[in-house]
Amino acid sequence: MGVSRVPGWIEDYAMIGDMQTAALVGRDGSIDWACLPDFDSSACFAALLGDEQNGCWTLRPAEGEPRATRRRYRGDTLILESEWDTPSGSVRVIDFMPPRGGAPHIVRIVEGLSGSVRMETTMRIRFDYGHVVPWVHRTGAELVAIAGPDAIWLSTPISLQGHNFTHDATFTVTAGQRVPFVMTWHPSQVEESDHLDAEKALSRTERFWEKWVNQCTYEGPYREAVIRSLIVLKALTYRPTGGIVAAPTTSLPEEIGGVRNWDYRYCWLRDATITLEAMIRSGYKDEALAWREWLVRAIAGEPQLMQIMYGIRGERRLTEWEAEWLPGYEASRPVRIGNAAVGQYQLDVYGEVMDVLHLARRHNIRGGDYLWGLQRSLVNYLEWCWDEPDEGLWEVRGPRQHFVHSKVMAWVAADRAVRSIEEFGKEGPIERWRALRDTIHAEVCEYGYDPQRNTFTQYYGSKELDAALLLIPEVGFLPYDDPRVVGTIEAVRKDLMVDGFVLRYRTDLDDSADQLPGNEGAFLACSFWMANALLSIGRQDEARELFERLLSLRNDVGLLAEEWDPRENRQVGNFPQAFSHVPLVTTALNLSTRQGGWRAE
Repeated sequence: MGVSRVPGWIEDYAMIGDMQTAALVGRDGSIDWACLPDFDSSACFAALLGDEQNGCWTLRPAEGEPRATRRRYRGDTLILESEWDTPSGSVRVIDFMPPRGGAPHIVRIVEGLSGSVRMETTMRIRFDYGHVVPWVHRTGAELVAIAGPDAIWLSTPISLQGHNFTHDATFTVTAGQRVPFVMTWHPSQVEESDHLDAEKALSRTERFWEKWVNQCTYEGPYREAVIRSLIVLKALTYRPTGGIVAAPTTSLPEEIGGVRNWDYRYCWLRDATITLEAMIRSGYKDEALAWREWLVRAIAGEPQLMQIMYGIRGERRLTEWEAEWLPGYEASRPVRIGNAAVGQYQLDVYGEVMDVLHLARRHNIRGGDYLWGLQRSLVNYLEWCWDEPDEGLWEVRGPRQHFVHSKVMAWVAADRAVRSIEEFGKEGPIERWRALRDTIHAEVCEYGYDPQRNTFTQYYGSKELDAALLLIPEVGFLPYDDPRVVGTIEAVRKDLMVDGFVLRYRTDLDDSADQLPGNEGAFLACSFWMANALLSIGRQDEARELFERLLSLRNDVGLLAEEWDPRENRQVGNFPQAFSHVPLVTTALNLSTRQGGWRAE
């Protein structure tokens, strides 16, 4: 073929998806990551974590610059349009995944815009994360690749030829001509593919997203960024259950070449309240209900067995292993599948669950009356475990500590239990729970606060800080105008900000809490928390400046990874990251509310 592959940075990718899985499309027209049929399935294209031989599907002009001249999402949709200008003409490739009614499809339509452009396409299907080369044959006009439980069918009028475990073709497209490619996944025992009309699927997909976006109630100055982030959040929702994955990828590194590489294709409880808040305040109560119902089903059982994360269907076993045959993104190894942090003990999840259920009740999310029994059992369990050390919000793999954020969230659990009795007439031992709330509060203020520096600390007795301390006033533990809160915000700004963005905590110290080698970038969610904190203590201009700097980090189609590397000026971590896009929405809403930008229903 005429054009060699040019690997891209993380922000060079755009996402397409069908609310059950997603794929990443590079600026060079290559789909380098796709897990089928679901987010947590094995990848059939895994070049993102290796090279072309680990699976990819390129579609682009055969001559000239491989990177698209320009690209965008079509309006407020998840339909990607990439355009190339070549000496002989211009061409557009339209990539999307239609909302699923049966089998998952990836659709690519080549559209001639002007002149005559010679195109090339190369498909390397590699099941099991780039490990298994399938047997490929033709069934009528379709190409079929089969290995083990997986089968992929390709339907197109273009004839692809096979050689060296690859299928490719060149063809010419002229102005006004449209050439479809439809890739469909099936279980391998299915003998016939679901036939999809690419043009009808395109119209249906566009109507779906436009109708969904029209429900948004936000009309403030950051509407474009908010809408795009909400679309990302919707795309990361596993539609059959309502669970929301943190990201559609695994092992995109927090430090290029480092070992901080994790699988994020699961659902974390730490994201619960801010996710529900973003949905409710933006007008998406049905999505809020689905998220709450996933959460309740996932945690059902004995309180002591509640986990920090679950699978998209509520699975509890997320065994971590390493795909040793993959070299990793830019040689960042290991490539991890599964997540061993599932077995960690994190006290904060009890507060997170109590908070999200209280928020849902306050906003009249229907059908939650039966949940009070669950909440009572959680608080009863918390009464005797809240004073134990844990691994903390950030899933450190060092020793357990008495993390301040964890204790604050234990206070949240007790507080929301008390308020449920006071505000909604629920039954429970209110005096006992008030005493629990007061005890936790007093202990945190005594052991988690450094009066000499006027700041709360990462854990009891520590001199280090943690960006999660910015949430102390957000959850109501102390008011924003409390001198200890203002002091903590200032301390985090001084010690944890790099190039104007916020680290989670210091990883460059010998006694760092996580005990892992290497460093990481600035954590984008924490940076949004700082913008919100500045806004809440009356420093609106600084808050807006930081927020708009964060918006400038988005890639050309509005997507954010987990972190920003200030040394390399690039995005790092799994991509796109729900935990970055959700606080973008809530901070935009808070900034706009001061101007009356958010109109509540």
